[in-house]
Amino acid sequence: MIIPDVLALLVVTLWPIIPLWWIPVHGVNKLVKKLGFAMYPIIFVVWFFIAYLIYSNRVFLVEFRIDFPIIIRITGILFAFAGTFLQLWTLKVLTFRVITGVPELRNGAEVKLVTDGPFSRVRHPTYLSHTLFFTGIFLSTGIVATGFVALIDFCVAILVIIPMEENELLRRFGDEYRHYMVRIPRFIPRIKRASYNN
Repeated sequence: MIIPDVLALLVVTLWPIIPLWWIPVHGVNKLVKKLGFAMYPIIFVVWFFIAYLIYSNRVFLVEFRIDFPIIIRITGILFAFAGTFLQLWTLKVLTFRVITGVPELRNGAEVKLVTDGPFSRVRHPTYLSHTLFFTGIFLSTGIVATGFVALIDFCVAILVIIPMEENELLRRFGDEYRHYMVRIPRFIPRIKRASYNN
């Protein structure tokens, strides 16, 4: 396998962790809190089974590709770097503990609403970073399976995960989050930075 194939296979194999983790965390939060840190091995076992199925079909998954012109491939590389940068910036602001969902697993865990860094530009920089990264991998490799991952990730984030997460944040932070929602766009950042004042 060549480098684009390996990269594409990694993306397709690792992506299921995102919905496997965040849909239960935001969708059935009371059950998740009851299970606590047992959620991690449960999700890992389910993901491992899916990853095995994906890996078993790896030749088929990387077989179909589009030979994009060089300018599209370069654009893809820039998208992938932009997505990686945004994810690292978000991780720095949120911390690894928060981005891996630890507060959602613990009853009474105190978390304050984060509105600085990338959150001063867009309410969901993590999901935007995924869209940029997965789209970039598709455009740079041309492997169709990564295009499906980019599309599915975008649809699942916009239609399922983000609405559930916002409902949970409204319950948790109330008017503070409502005010934030009015000031900061959900997914596509504004060019001009919005100021946020409580």
